[in-house]
Amino acid sequence: MSGLARRDVLRGGGLVVLFALAGSAIAQEGATSGGGEGTGAPPEIAPGLPGSLAEFPHLDAWIRIAPDGAATVFTGKAELGQGIGTALLQIAADELDLPLERVTLVTADTGRTPDEGITSGSQSLQNSGTAIANAAANVRYLLAERAAQFFGVALDTLSTINGVVRTRDGRQASYGELAASLSLHVEARPQVPRKRVAARDHIGRDRPRRDIPPKLTGVPAYVHDMAMPGMLHARVIRGPAEGTRLTAPDLDAIARMSGVEQVVRVGDFAAMLGPREWPLVQAMLAVGRIPWARSEAPLPGGDLRDMIRALPTQPDVILSRDAATLPAVRRIAARYDRPYLMHGAIGPSCAVALWKDGEMTVWTHSQGVYPLRNALAELLDLPPERIRCIHREGAGCYGHNGADDVAADAALAARAVPGRPVKLTWTREQEHGWEPLGPAMVTEVSAGVDANGRIAEWTHQVWSSTHSTRPSQAGDLLAGLEVGRGFTPSPPRAIPQPNGGGDRNAIPLYRLPRATITNMFVPQMPVRVSALRGLGAHMNVFAIESMIDELAAVAKSDPVAFRLRHLSDPRAIAVIRTLADRFGWARLPRERWRGQGFAFARYKNSGAYCAVAIDLRVEPETGATTVLRADAAVDAGETVSPDGLRNQIEGGIVQSISWTAHEEVRFEPARRTAFDWSSYPILRFDSVPQRMAVHIIDRPGQPFLGAGEASQGPSAAAFANAVARATGQRLRSMPLTAERIRQALAAR
Repeated sequence: MSGLARRDVLRGGGLVVLFALAGSAIAQEGATSGGGEGTGAPPEIAPGLPGSLAEFPHLDAWIRIAPDGAATVFTGKAELGQGIGTALLQIAADELDLPLERVTLVTADTGRTPDEGITSGSQSLQNSGTAIANAAANVRYLLAERAAQFFGVALDTLSTINGVVRTRDGRQASYGELAASLSLHVEARPQVPRKRVAARDHIGRDRPRRDIPPKLTGVPAYVHDMAMPGMLHARVIRGPAEGTRLTAPDLDAIARMSGVEQVVRVGDFAAMLGPREWPLVQAMLAVGRIPWARSEAPLPGGDLRDMIRALPTQPDVILSRDAATLPAVRRIAARYDRPYLMHGAIGPSCAVALWKDGEMTVWTHSQGVYPLRNALAELLDLPPERIRCIHREGAGCYGHNGADDVAADAALAARAVPGRPVKLTWTREQEHGWEPLGPAMVTEVSAGVDANGRIAEWTHQVWSSTHSTRPSQAGDLLAGLEVGRGFTPSPPRAIPQPNGGGDRNAIPLYRLPRATITNMFVPQMPVRVSALRGLGAHMNVFAIESMIDELAAVAKSDPVAFRLRHLSDPRAIAVIRTLADRFGWARLPRERWRGQGFAFARYKNSGAYCAVAIDLRVEPETGATTVLRADAAVDAGETVSPDGLRNQIEGGIVQSISWTAHEEVRFEPARRTAFDWSSYPILRFDSVPQRMAVHIIDRPGQPFLGAGEASQGPSAAAFANAVARATGQRLRSMPLTAERIRQALAAR
């Protein structure tokens, strides 16, 4: 066909494909574009392909068609409870023109799926969803091309529906028949258009989540629920918290305890194994009485935020702007900060491992199965291809908690009992005592407004340790530091812009004529830290949007109107106006001890746009807050699942209120002091907002934008702004607990 010049149209299920061939050049219309990033990519990147398809351009890496015409779809991203398992199926079913029930999804498995790095940063739909959409469009197009050849008809005479390609005269061929005669191990073509928006059956509509019924009915759904023939249970033997070690544990005595079948020891790593779980739980009570000592220098007691601020830094100016403007006539300077935070997974970390025939298989709730595999390969002294990491859901976590560490613990234990699966579960105390924490952060913001009430200058500095110590080598795992082979952790690093780590979302979307924003990266880690949902966005948006409210007050401007005056992005403006209208901002009631707060951000300045408004009441005698209402407006580009998007935004609001108003890890010179839910309180069911609503601005045909972490920053600032409005007192240090609010009121 290279010598032809023609235009063919394939219309099926509403899809219109327009293409022109002239020589070897192909020009196609209607294609969508997207961008993405990943880790572990092959040496070359395919130009022009969107999302993760650029790194893995072969179609069979993403989609395979069975003889019966059903499709299996592969993603390197993990289902963490955020609903991508159903959303990706909706995308694939629409673009393949298959019924939803005939599409199966395989997630995050080093033996089967592409290496899409870590499921983080709200990038699953943005990268993997975009890749699957375009791969599916390519596959459907290839099947139609083969049918045109088979029937000897023009492409524009064919239609597809429910896994069948049909001619105008009624002849048809199933996807299974057509796929049997062609290979999908071909690179995707960059300009194959996707299905027309109006013809889609699933994208933009709510479909039942496949992962919810098992969780609601008690059917095994999590890695914690796995049961395999001959499986042993295991517990790791460690000191009570990060930075501690047991002094001379009598492992022989532990091995003689009832229900303990074996004790595995590798260097200072030790774990007990047995056929039943409860005797091991009882044995752990005895382990808890073993004397322990610090393995590192003691921590200073109390609040470590001042320590973070005083440690040596590696400054990096991420924005410097000096445009001509009117001088500032009123200035404000303020410090905002947050403490160390836990992930607080409801279920302690767990993994299952099997060492058999010289290969290690690990079922894990790690968010990065390929990086974990690399770390385990070094730890076990095995080539990576002899290790398979398969993702299974864990009972609640967004970020780097103990999932990777417990996978290493299970693998070391399993290698001592070839052929027998081992399920190793941490105790609640170990989860709280050893998981990497979300970093404490300090920001200092100074800003001024000119005589017209516009922002004239802005300076923002943020102090933070690294926001990712996710494992890429053995020394990044707790067990790697215990086995006595000299493994060391990877050096702490700052995550560069535009995503950023501690400086994520430190650059406001507002028009700032003169601005200097500096990431004061703190390489030293007083405690072990890593990724917590949203990274630095929670702290930076809290600081920015609190300062915006403070500047609006100085300028004697309504906070919403003040924000709109400083925005030029039409989608940002639409989100703010939508929320202000739906929340009834201009009609809010004026009551003593009741206040409303508003905040906005675009996550990473490249993801979803989100604004949050909170209406709360403060009890003046105790400082206790009651959130009466929390509304959000969100623009996440094209919405795949409206209900899924609402769930993510609502979940982010609830989580952020918990961080902002309740959570704080405390320390004494020896260790952390929080080992259970009484010493580390989180938001309870009776304290969630009494009313919630999420207003979606759908953008059909636009690229997917990550939304899973879009509401945490705006929720924190909206809560603080509402407290300030209700009490007349501005609190800048999280958590904004009842006690701190009461003290602020008493100090007036």
